[in-house]
Amino acid sequence: MSDDHEADVDDEGDAAERDDHPHREEFHEDPVGHARVEGGMTVGELLETYGEAGIGAADVHEAGDVLAEMFGNDDCTVFLSLAGAMVPAGMRGIVSELIRDGYVDALVTTGANLTHDTIEAIGGKHHHGRTHDPEKTAREHDEGLREEGVDRIYNVYLPQEHFAEFEGHLREEVFPALEGEGSVSIAELCAELGRANAAVNEREGVAEDAGVAAAAYESDVPVYCPAVQDSVLGLQAWMYAQTGDFTLDALADMTPLTDLAFEADDAGCLLVGGGVPKNFTLQTMLVTPRAYDYAVQVTMDPPSTGGLSGATLEEARSWGKLETDARNASVYGDATVMLPLLVAAARERVE
Repeated sequence: MSDDHEADVDDEGDAAERDDHPHREEFHEDPVGHARVEGGMTVGELLETYGEAGIGAADVHEAGDVLAEMFGNDDCTVFLSLAGAMVPAGMRGIVSELIRDGYVDALVTTGANLTHDTIEAIGGKHHHGRTHDPEKTAREHDEGLREEGVDRIYNVYLPQEHFAEFEGHLREEVFPALEGEGSVSIAELCAELGRANAAVNEREGVAEDAGVAAAAYESDVPVYCPAVQDSVLGLQAWMYAQTGDFTLDALADMTPLTDLAFEADDAGCLLVGGGVPKNFTLQTMLVTPRAYDYAVQVTMDPPSTGGLSGATLEEARSWGKLETDARNASVYGDATVMLPLLVAAARERVE
């Protein structure tokens, strides 16, 4: 046998040894590509190229894809859960436009978001601020703001006189319309708030849009606020009830919300942040024969703490809140960054 022939046999043996790997159950031939950025790209095109990449970019791409399918399904009833300081942070217009344009069938949010939404509807404004003064300690910075009558939400400022105007609005425009009705649901309070916000906004010629509650009222979209007590809106409702013929029924919203889920052909949820709105939205499916077909969540909380805000959607599936074959995606990041990206990409594809 020649030396050349022996070399050929050895090469074949090496090749056979290299091919002799164990069966790979999880592995598929799908190489990671590279995201690209070009001048003039749309947001939808950017998220599409995210699909070539890995880690967080892949998650954002998947979330945009699920959201677009959910928005594009005419038979899907969409629940929007909105927690956090989304209104004072500048996300108010995105939410109100989703409602006005028919992408949302029910909103579950906090009393804080409704409070700040109303303040802007009647003429108040939030302002850019800063988290600290480099020449002061953090405590001195916030003590100074308190003395000046300014409330801070991270890097957003709100003059305290706006809360006095908010109280006057509630006592003059909202609560009197509910007096004499006996016990009213929180959704009825939210609807009356939206009606009053729209009316005052137009009457006073406020430059700012009438906002989220007004959009929901005018679009016949119910607003549920299961923890309304945990807000200035709730505090004002309680104070008014001390002398007025007015009270809220915390359980009254359960039936219409459950009916909405029960009657849905398909159901989807967009969960922005966690807390009470997220759980209230998800738990609705526990008393219906169905579960969510689509779910997208944006959160900054890790699942390892065991808290609801960071709980994965896979965990929700174990409870029967998501269908076993539901399309779902989670994005871990700042919702003020992620929500506009996801909504823009989904709307671009649908429209």
